[in-house]
Amino acid sequence: MPELIFYTNPQSRGRIVRWMLEECAADYRTVVVPYGPEMKSEPFISLNPMGKVPVLVYAGKAVTETAAIVAFLADLFPAAKLAPPPEQRQDYYRWLFFAAGPLEAAATNKSLGFELPADKGAMAGYGSYDLVVETLAKKIARAPYVAGDHFTAADLYIASHLGFGMQFGTLPKLAEFSDYFERVSKRPARLRADELDNALMKPA
Repeated sequence: MPELIFYTNPQSRGRIVRWMLEECAADYRTVVVPYGPEMKSEPFISLNPMGKVPVLVYAGKAVTETAAIVAFLADLFPAAKLAPPPEQRQDYYRWLFFAAGPLEAAATNKSLGFELPADKGAMAGYGSYDLVVETLAKKIARAPYVAGDHFTAADLYIASHLGFGMQFGTLPKLAEFSDYFERVSKRPARLRADELDNALMKPA
């Protein structure tokens, strides 16, 4: 298999990708990119013109956007069974990209103090913050996982957003959210990933 190179910063969404790499039992090389000039300069912006992490390079080609990287890895490592068979991916794609689209947009606007006017919901992909929260809470209250009877990359991505959102107040600490996050986040791969990223944050 060609080399996997993981560009990240331990204080970024790269933590989501690290968890995914550990779930896949992938062999990869980590490159830490500091915030500041290095992240906005060559050669890094040749990989991601947005000047942001995470970035995954495989066979010399870069994949950016966290949800895209997670989905790519699920396909690259089918033995990990982190994506359902293609003909059974309706819920998998739906909820993975619900988190990448409506959930992240609504939570980001919340963190910035932006309130969508009540009569402008049709103009926003997420409709309203309350609708996003209610929709996701109802979904994860009905079954242990969002895309079938076992853990997938969609659960990993959603749980990551819930953990961050509840920690920093952009998502409410609903019982449905807390129960789901606590259960999913205790996976050994997630604990390994946290240990690796936390080690990067310690002074040299």
